[in-house]
Amino acid sequence: MFYISKQDINQEIESQEKKSSKGESFLKGTFILTIAGFVVKVIGSLNWIFVSRILGGEGIGLYQMAFPIYFLAMTVSQAGVPVAISIITAERVALKDIYGAKRVFRISMGLMLVTGLFFSLLTYFLADWLIEWQFIRDPRAYMSVVVLAPTVFFVTFLASSRGYLQGWQRMTPTAVSQIVEQIFRVITMILLASLLMPWGLDYAAAGASLGALAGAVTGLMVLVYFHIKLDRDIERDYGKVLTPAPGTEHESAGKIIKRIFQLSLPVSAASIMLPIVSNLDLMIVPQRLEVAGYSVGEATELFGYLTGMAVPLVNLSCLITASMAMSIVPAISEARALKQKDRVYSQTAASVRISNFVCFPAFVCVFVLATPISALIYNAPGAGPAVMISAVSIVLLGLHQVSTAILQGLGHPTIPMVNMVVAAGAKVLLNWHLTSIPWLGIMGAAWATAADMGVAALINLVFIYKFIGYKMEMGQLFKTIVAALVMAGATHIFYVQSMALLGSAIFATFGAVFFGCGVYIAVMLLIGGLREDDLERIPMIGRFGIKFLRRIGVFKSKAE
Repeated sequence: MFYISKQDINQEIESQEKKSSKGESFLKGTFILTIAGFVVKVIGSLNWIFVSRILGGEGIGLYQMAFPIYFLAMTVSQAGVPVAISIITAERVALKDIYGAKRVFRISMGLMLVTGLFFSLLTYFLADWLIEWQFIRDPRAYMSVVVLAPTVFFVTFLASSRGYLQGWQRMTPTAVSQIVEQIFRVITMILLASLLMPWGLDYAAAGASLGALAGAVTGLMVLVYFHIKLDRDIERDYGKVLTPAPGTEHESAGKIIKRIFQLSLPVSAASIMLPIVSNLDLMIVPQRLEVAGYSVGEATELFGYLTGMAVPLVNLSCLITASMAMSIVPAISEARALKQKDRVYSQTAASVRISNFVCFPAFVCVFVLATPISALIYNAPGAGPAVMISAVSIVLLGLHQVSTAILQGLGHPTIPMVNMVVAAGAKVLLNWHLTSIPWLGIMGAAWATAADMGVAALINLVFIYKFIGYKMEMGQLFKTIVAALVMAGATHIFYVQSMALLGSAIFATFGAVFFGCGVYIAVMLLIGGLREDDLERIPMIGRFGIKFLRRIGVFKSKAE
C-alpha cells in the first residue's frame, strides 16, 4: 500500500494547475472532443451521400450486412479495455508513478495484441459459416466481411492507445486521430467503391468496407506521433523513469491484467447491451404496432421513423455530453487516486450542471420544432410525433452518459451496467404495453426509450449520492427549467410568425433555433442560472463570453 502526505497532495494540485501542456482539464477535453465529433459527423454525412450514389440501395445493403458482424467482433475484442486503461493510467499519473503508468500500457497492449488477432482471425474464418447458415442472407456480402476482418486488429490497438493518452488527460490525440481516421476512411470508401464498381456490387461494397481499415491504420499512425511526443514530455519533466515511484505498490503483470478485466468487463457488457436492446426493439415494436391496428407496412414505416430518424437526432443532440463523459473518467480517477474528495465532488457537480445546461435547450428545439425538423432533414414530416416524444430522451440520455462516466471514474463500472439491465427490463415492459395503445402507437415506444434512459440515470445518481454525497442542485435545475420554458414559448412564436410573414420553412426553423437559444441564455443570466464561475469552466468560449458580458455590464469587471 502507499501513503501520500497532505503536503504531497497540495504540491500535486499546484503542479496540475500549472502544467497545462501536460494535461487538459476535463472541460477543455470535452470541448476538443466535441469539435472533433462534429467534424467527424459532418464528414461522415457527406460521405454517405456520395457512397449511396455510387453503390445504390442494394450495394449499401451488402455493406450493412457485413458491418454488424465487424462491430460485434470489434466490441468484444476491446472488451472495455480502453476505459480501464484510462482509469488505471490516470491513477498512476496522479501518484507520479510514471513507470507504473507506462507498464500498464505495455501490458495492456500485449493483451490487445492477443485479443485483436484472435477476433480478427475468427471473423475471417467464420465468414463462410455465416453465409452457409444464412446468418447473412446474401452471399455477395462475403467479401465485405473478409476485408473487414483485419480492421478488428487495428481498431483494437487504436482504441487502447487512445485510452492510455486519455489517462494522461490528453484529448487532442483522440480528436486529431478521429478526424484523420474519418478523412482517410471516406476517401478510401469513395475511391475504391468507384474503381471496383465495374467488377460488380460485391467488389464495390468490399472496396467501401476497406475504408474502415485505411482509417484505422492512419489513425494509429497519428497516435504513434502523439505517443512519441508524450514520451519526450515525460523525459523532460520526470527524467528517464526506470523504477516505480517510492511509496507505490509494484503490481505483478497478472494483478494488472486482473484489474483491467475487473474494470473493462462491465463496460464491455454495457456496450453489448446497446445492440441487444436494439434487437429487442426490432422484435417488439413492429409487432405491437400491428396489435394497435397498423398494417405491416405502416408498422415498418413508423419503426423507421423512431430508430432511423428520431434516435439519431437524440444522439446528435447529446454529442457534448458524450464527449464530456469520455473526458471526465480520467479526471475523476486522478482526483480519487489523490484522495481529493472536494475535487471529485466539484467535477461531478460541474459535469451535471453543464449536461443540463446544454441538453435542455436541445430538448426544447427538437420538441417544439419536431415536425419542421423532420421535414427539412428527412423529408418525412410524418416522423414528427416520434421525434417530439424522443426529444425527452435528450435530457435523460445526457444525465445517463455523464453519471455513467462518473461512476466509472469512481471505480464502480459494474453499477452502470447493472442499471442498464434494469432499465432495459423497464423499457421492454413499457414497449409491450404502450406501443399497442392505438392513440399512442410509435409515441409509446418513444416514451419507453425515454424511460429507459431515465431509469438508468436515476439509479446512477442514487449510487453517486451514496459514494460521494452529491445531490443534484435543485435550485439550479429549477432555473434551467424556467429558462427552457421561456425558450419554448419564444421558439414557437418565432416559428409561427416567420412562417406567416415569409413562408420559408428553412428560415423559420433555423431562425427559431437561434432565437430560442439566445432567449434561453438571456433568461439564464437574468435569473442567475448561469454564473461567471460556470462560464470560466468552459474553455475558449467561456473566456470570450465573460469578456463580452463584462463589457455590456452583466458581470462586474475585476477592477470594480
